[in-house]
Amino acid sequence: MNRNSPLFLALRRFRRHKLAIFSAGVLLTMIVLVIIAPLFEQLLGVGANDVDLFKRMLPPSSEHPLGTDELGRDVLLRLLYGGRISLFAGLTAAVFAATIGTVIGLFAGFFGGRLDAVLMRLTDSVIALPLLPLLIVLVAIDLNKIGLPQGIVESESVSFYRIVFIVAITGWTTVARLVRGATLSLKEREFIMAARGVGASNLHIMFKHILPNLLSPIIVAVTLSVGGVILLESVLSFLGLGIQPPMASWGNMLT
Repeated sequence: MNRNSPLFLALRRFRRHKLAIFSAGVLLTMIVLVIIAPLFEQLLGVGANDVDLFKRMLPPSSEHPLGTDELGRDVLLRLLYGGRISLFAGLTAAVFAATIGTVIGLFAGFFGGRLDAVLMRLTDSVIALPLLPLLIVLVAIDLNKIGLPQGIVESESVSFYRIVFIVAITGWTTVARLVRGATLSLKEREFIMAARGVGASNLHIMFKHILPNLLSPIIVAVTLSVGGVILLESVLSFLGLGIQPPMASWGNMLT
């Protein structure tokens, strides 16, 4: 690997921070555990959704390392499968929100003028809305009344996709402001002026010259927002408005 490449320099700085390495190890361990959840299912000989009313609320044992819940289901397996849902929902919603915010911020910062004013006032309007009550209202909408096919409405995973969609359309504002500010700075740089001088189109400049230079702050913003999205999903699921049983998530397990 080239010692002067951005990736090598970033890895070298990362290795200097022991706390960052420890945190990365914890996150990777959690990801690996939720990925190999079926292996734990085979080792324990029970399913994550298997109900056994004769084994309700059991303490930890060799058969059930973390005990059982009120329906006799294994808590460890439910945590692992719930982690799959919560982590995937957090990552997916954060990526979609970042995509929306990047497009809005890029166009606002690059073109400026009235378009910038309209897009930033839209961003301010979304920021001004009380997030949790707004999410509760959006989640409570009856899907049958908005024209969705009955097969989708009755699908077991529809609650998951609804959470991802709702969080994505309300969580893009931070990335939009971040991208707009960086774009305002980058579009005045010499290499952008050189691209204009050789006749490059606006879209070419935006997506070939400016966007690659925005990837680092966007990745940081997405990483930081994943935890917030997981908390929002957990709150909504705790209130009974998020991921619906029998699909497990960390939020609905808290109920």
